[in-house]
Amino acid sequence: MATQTTSSIWYVIKQSLNGEEQDYTQGNIREAVFLLAIPMMLELCLESVFAVVDMFFVGKLGANAIATVGMTESVMFLVYSLAMGISTAATAIVARRIGEKNPEAAAHAGAQAVVLSILVAAVFSIIGLVFAREILTLVGASPAVVAEGTPFTRTMFGGAVVVVLIFVINGVFRGAGDAAMAMRSLWIASITNIILCPIFIYFFGLVGAAIATVVGRGTGVVYQVWHLQSGHGAVRFNLRRFRLDINIIRSIFTLAVPAAFQNIIASGSWVVLVRLVAETGGMAASAGYQIAVRNIMFFMMPAWGLSNAAATLVGQNLGAQQAQRAEESVILTAKYNAVFMSFVTVLFVFASAPIIGIFSHDAAVIGFGTLSLQIIGSGYIFYGIEMVMIQALNGAGDTRTPTIIHIIGFWFFQIPLAYFLSKGLHWNAAGAFAAVPIAETLMALIAWYYFKKGAWKEVKV
Repeated sequence: MATQTTSSIWYVIKQSLNGEEQDYTQGNIREAVFLLAIPMMLELCLESVFAVVDMFFVGKLGANAIATVGMTESVMFLVYSLAMGISTAATAIVARRIGEKNPEAAAHAGAQAVVLSILVAAVFSIIGLVFAREILTLVGASPAVVAEGTPFTRTMFGGAVVVVLIFVINGVFRGAGDAAMAMRSLWIASITNIILCPIFIYFFGLVGAAIATVVGRGTGVVYQVWHLQSGHGAVRFNLRRFRLDINIIRSIFTLAVPAAFQNIIASGSWVVLVRLVAETGGMAASAGYQIAVRNIMFFMMPAWGLSNAAATLVGQNLGAQQAQRAEESVILTAKYNAVFMSFVTVLFVFASAPIIGIFSHDAAVIGFGTLSLQIIGSGYIFYGIEMVMIQALNGAGDTRTPTIIHIIGFWFFQIPLAYFLSKGLHWNAAGAFAAVPIAETLMALIAWYYFKKGAWKEVKV
């Protein structure tokens, strides 16, 4: 019996990684969740490995370099947010069309999402290239960090187009149920990045890390485009699909704007917390917090991968007029995510100091990083549940409700609480850290409530 179970598990894993076309609107729900979740989790696992490896090599350049990367990414996350917004819209629309058994319409919507993403990314590239120094100053960088970090920031913004494209095209793949292809393209990008990062840092210093990121992402995009034009998979692109279609662009934009605001609200809150930590704890606190955030994201990424499976299942099953199956898929996915995140919570609470010590030998940086990891990590189970609920609503095309939840959770609750705890109660940086798990728990409860109400089942995209 055990041998048979093991054989069945390996069969599902093999199926999920082979990228064979599946109908996720039929059959066993548990198997459907795993077929999508395995490559989606692995996709973001290597992405999180890259983030930690990148910080490891950057950490060798000192506290200013660590602060530069963290502060730049706190603002670059605005770009990522727009990319994820368009990606979310693409996933919802493509998944719905695939569920309706209309792959031509799915491919057309995917191509229009790519057109929109290029236009948006070009604007941000220009802004970053011109105002890199001012951007670092805005988030509280010291004059030394501004002087050292401006070329890094300028390079990161200059490569925004490929960064956005890899997110958006993978959103198209996920909507189509081709999670294995999304995994392979991001793996190619991340492995290229990991290989080039230490080499380019050796020759070019801190800016070399940015160059490696842009080259790595660009390599992944080239692979994605080749696959889309080669005629393989459920979604296939050709030049005709890139002719501007205002109606489709409008539909994507309508879903993408609130989805982007979800992430902009979150990243804007992150920018405020970065500055608050720097103000109340100094550069050591800021550097420790940035290292902790990288490790938090390392374990958050697989959970996001599992949550993305819920978005695809909801979209495709709603397209197939199977709302009950969509709901059951989300509940099952949330249970799996909660179990995974409970193990991470234990790790962060009891092993945070050795983890932070890998990235820095500065006692002050290790102290703040350890405290940050322990406090923020205490709420991981609720993060996992919230992710699945939010992505389920997004996958249904209800991007407005998660946006409202984020506004309430981050701006009306987390930021005021962070200021009250850090400055009002004089907890300093620890107060900013403590506001995170408290706010995330509140948002998880609100998201669960709105999901159970079921209005998302009636959304049309």
